[in-house]
Amino acid sequence: MYRILVVDDEARIRSLIRKYAEFEGHEVTEAGDGMEAVLLCRKQTFDIIIMDIMMPELDGFSACREIRKVTDTPIIVLSARGEEYDKINAFEVGIDDYVVKPFSAKELMLRVNAVMKRVGGSTIPGSTKPNEVFEMDGGAFRADLTARIVNIDGQRVEMSPKEYDLLFYMITNRNIALSREKLLSEVWGYNFFGDARTLDTHIKLLRKSLGRYSDCIATLRGLGYRFEAKRQETENDKK
Repeated sequence: MYRILVVDDEARIRSLIRKYAEFEGHEVTEAGDGMEAVLLCRKQTFDIIIMDIMMPELDGFSACREIRKVTDTPIIVLSARGEEYDKINAFEVGIDDYVVKPFSAKELMLRVNAVMKRVGGSTIPGSTKPNEVFEMDGGAFRADLTARIVNIDGQRVEMSPKEYDLLFYMITNRNIALSREKLLSEVWGYNFFGDARTLDTHIKLLRKSLGRYSDCIATLRGLGYRFEAKRQETENDKK
């Protein structure tokens, strides 16, 4: 069971999501605008947040920024706008998934389950195994896949949750051609209902985050992408 915060200024949408979420055994709290959502997040803890963008008082993007100051709770954004600019804006804020209205409530629940499965499986409490680390260029590029930390030239790089997921999956499968369908299925964790532009948007953001190492992500025209470990790897990486 998940504790879900549903934020939307339309009562019928909140009611629809509540109906499906409670049917699956989840606990739902509602907020009618971004300001109310921020206040709730300061007082309570939730497992996941479903957030509309166009709302009075405080829009979804602003609410997400404020919520990210106090919690890393996964956020799924709902929006009537599906343009690339809006998606980039959302992912830069740090949201975990983007759903365009009108949407299927059943699909939304699948996305909730996929996000929670991914978040829940990211760490193993009490594990004594050493961190899985990938390095290139004598350590100038360093990715700690276990701790979810990326450093470039000694500086920590801050990314959105999905950027980390995408980068670490590609590093794990480095030098392998990965189709768009494969990336969407493995990184998003479900049979993707949107279009490949979501992946392309994340690749664009990821390249921006990687700076001078952006060229490690090669575009395979008509297929997908490949992470190319072109620079020297450490002996630890080759094991």
